[in-house]
Amino acid sequence: MITLKEALTKSKEELAALTDELEAKAKESGLNAYVGFERSGEGVPILVKDNIQVKGWSVTSASKILQGYIAPYEAMAVKNLKAKGMMAFGRANMDEFAMGSTTESSFYGPTKNPHDTGRVPGGSSGGSAAAVAGGIAIAALGSDTGGSIRQPAAYCGVVGMKPTYGRVSRYGLAAYASSLDQIGPIAQNVEDAAILYDAIKGHDPKDSTSADFEIEDIANNLNPDVKLKIAVIDSYVEAADADIQKAFAQTVAKLEAAGHTIVHKEMNNTKYDIATYYIVATAEAATNLARYDGVRYGRRAESKTTEELFFNTRSEGFGEEVKRRILLGNFVLSSGYYDAYYVKAQKVRHLIRDAYNKIFEEADLILSPVAPSVAPKLGSIHDPLEMYKSDMYTIGINLAGLPGISLPVARNDEGMPVGLQLIAKAFDEKTLFNGAASMEKAVNYTK
Repeated sequence: MITLKEALTKSKEELAALTDELEAKAKESGLNAYVGFERSGEGVPILVKDNIQVKGWSVTSASKILQGYIAPYEAMAVKNLKAKGMMAFGRANMDEFAMGSTTESSFYGPTKNPHDTGRVPGGSSGGSAAAVAGGIAIAALGSDTGGSIRQPAAYCGVVGMKPTYGRVSRYGLAAYASSLDQIGPIAQNVEDAAILYDAIKGHDPKDSTSADFEIEDIANNLNPDVKLKIAVIDSYVEAADADIQKAFAQTVAKLEAAGHTIVHKEMNNTKYDIATYYIVATAEAATNLARYDGVRYGRRAESKTTEELFFNTRSEGFGEEVKRRILLGNFVLSSGYYDAYYVKAQKVRHLIRDAYNKIFEEADLILSPVAPSVAPKLGSIHDPLEMYKSDMYTIGINLAGLPGISLPVARNDEGMPVGLQLIAKAFDEKTLFNGAASMEKAVNYTK
């Protein structure tokens, strides 16, 4: 597959032919990574997750309730793509409203992992990651609320990057949890991820949480020979399975051989990450999804009264996982429980951020697993709590608003990719990408 860097040098005619080829291959692949093949002009084709608005496209967040909705405006990330010689091409499958870790909750059916079609690609940006890994997309945009870019990238053996909160505009991204969501790139390698990140980043006055300062482009200044202090959190690794622990130990050794300094650290509040995340995220989700009531847009159920309209539309339109998170969110926000759960979770969120910042006083980056195992089999996760636990390594940096990048480092005995992530200080994407380029060079992962 041609890289994003190479594609940017091609003529319009060559790119048009390439786009046709990608569409044909995607339809034949059987991965169910695309749920539509729309195009937004001319340029390098970039697959776009189905919760990012592209004007004139059907954008459904992989939900029944949004069938028939046509986007009346364009996400700022998509506008920025077009300004850099790229175009939105195709809608990527995802977990409904980005709520899930497997892409099995989609209205369009599950996406399959290209390394083993009997396994999940991860989620919620599973379509984006599977398409890049399967050679049917050059690069893709995903969204990361609690690991939804990094985890599928790890499962599929590609690079996935979550920017600092506020670094990429959320204007035009269907909201799941507004204080956690970020759009980010999924690509074949670190350099391509940096190119795509450079294209979509920047201040946006339409997003009140957008950071109002500019930084230099990163892709043209990548330095894989940088020497950094990289922290490892030993208690994190102990909770992962043998495949992850083995790959982690090998990667640490290779980083040391490349001249990096490894610093061993502890984080005492990690056991609270999952509870804190699912209180904050579901509370915000319940509020954000209240707008889908059958009145303003999307699906409208047959009803005789307004009360029936709300009840029937939401009952028929939302999937089981979305309903579950709405119920959880309304519970933690309800009278009598708001202080006991939601307020307490926000306080713990600050403790989590402080714990990361304390480590960054002595280290440039943190190395961590992305998931406790390789990609599980399709249909193997029946207990929602088990799915929630699979986010244990990724949700902390969303709560703290930090940038992180996942990249493949090894394969297990079954040939499934193992990914690890690097985490950096807020707005220090330059160090993050340099460290990732160095790690990519050191591990020399072969696709």
